[in-house]
Amino acid sequence: MNETLREWRDSAAAWREYSATIRTMFASVTRALIEEAQISTGQAVLDVAGGPGEPSLTIAEVVGPTGWVMCTDAVAEMVAAAQSEATRRDLHNVEFRQCVADSLPFVDSTFDASVCRLGAMFFPDPVAAVREMLRVTKPQGRLCFVVWGKSERNPFSYVVTNVVSRHMPLPPADAGAPGAFRFAEAGKLARVLEEAGATSVSERELSFRIEAPVSVAEFWEIRSATSGTLREKLATLPAEQAQRIGLEVQEAVREFFPEGHMSFPAEMLIVSGQKSV
Repeated sequence: MNETLREWRDSAAAWREYSATIRTMFASVTRALIEEAQISTGQAVLDVAGGPGEPSLTIAEVVGPTGWVMCTDAVAEMVAAAQSEATRRDLHNVEFRQCVADSLPFVDSTFDASVCRLGAMFFPDPVAAVREMLRVTKPQGRLCFVVWGKSERNPFSYVVTNVVSRHMPLPPADAGAPGAFRFAEAGKLARVLEEAGATSVSERELSFRIEAPVSVAEFWEIRSATSGTLREKLATLPAEQAQRIGLEVQEAVREFFPEGHMSFPAEMLIVSGQKSV
């Protein structure tokens, strides 16, 4: 298993534990994705890199009992978490499959729409993955992706990075390597869709707020548990220094917790396209 998949595997338990909070944090992103992909009652929808169940399970509620959703992820532990959450929510129109994005085990033209929320940044081969998603989507069907916008417009991320960088050296990010802000540059993911053969490619900014009824301390608990990279960096430090970083982060993000509840301004990109034939 490559480094990225190992980090997600090791983070799966935390994503499962905090899944309800994370669902709330990105609910507006899920709604925008569903709208952009034109998902409606009765459709068959593929969710690639669905993690512990979102947006798959919300989409399952939208398509209803006459539709169905295929939730996929490369990490078995994530798939198991998604299955557990579907059972808890009594959703029966969702199926689950462990598979990688660039080798989907489905026949051609199976799905009315294919989506990926915050997963494309980690594809080893983005063009191959989009080609596969196009292959299994029906003619005239839509593909839709959501990715993080520029880091400097997302304090949910950069505040933590700024604090950590004061305590330990952080290597410069490789713009072409898998990572959260890999497709933050306008037009970059759109060009991938065009190279893969998608038509009617479009891109728009989504400005929203990452909100949830959690405290500053709970925010740090969630961030330090669900980010494999952050968790591993903290693990290399003496306990006292790691604790100090946590306290400094909590102080630095306090302005984003009016009345004690989290509310970060955020920006993502929604990139969509269509299968022509």
